[in-house]
Amino acid sequence: MKKEKVVIGRREVADLIEFGLSDVQVKVDTGAYSSSIHVSHCQEKDGVLEVKFLDESHSSYIDRIFLFKEFRKKRVKSSTGQTQERYFIYVKIHMGGKIVKTEFSLTERNGMRFPILIGRKLLNNRFIVDTSLKYLHPSLHAL
Repeated sequence: MKKEKVVIGRREVADLIEFGLSDVQVKVDTGAYSSSIHVSHCQEKDGVLEVKFLDESHSSYIDRIFLFKEFRKKRVKSSTGQTQERYFIYVKIHMGGKIVKTEFSLTERNGMRFPILIGRKLLNNRFIVDTSLKYLHPSLHAL
């Protein structure tokens, strides 16, 4: 049986339930393959990755370091065309009424309006993007 795809807009809000982050602004980018999350701290120590999501400029920011034992490092080409090494982790995200566990790259998106970028890897077979619409689905926090 085929699962129903959910229509989402070019901008949505999402929740990262595992980390207590709710109502985080999301930009849907059908041109990007992978998804990424803005981090203000990301450092590997003794095989453990220390991560602080978002920064003080975001209303959802929590001043807390999360530890990850499972992660990978990969070279990626940024939107500016530069190649850089990034850490990748698996995260559950609530968006468009669905909870999806998918891989996110961790990057500093300073100055960007949207701390989370959603790419095709997460969108495929789950969502249809209507670029003429925005904010179709409330976060869990709003329900």
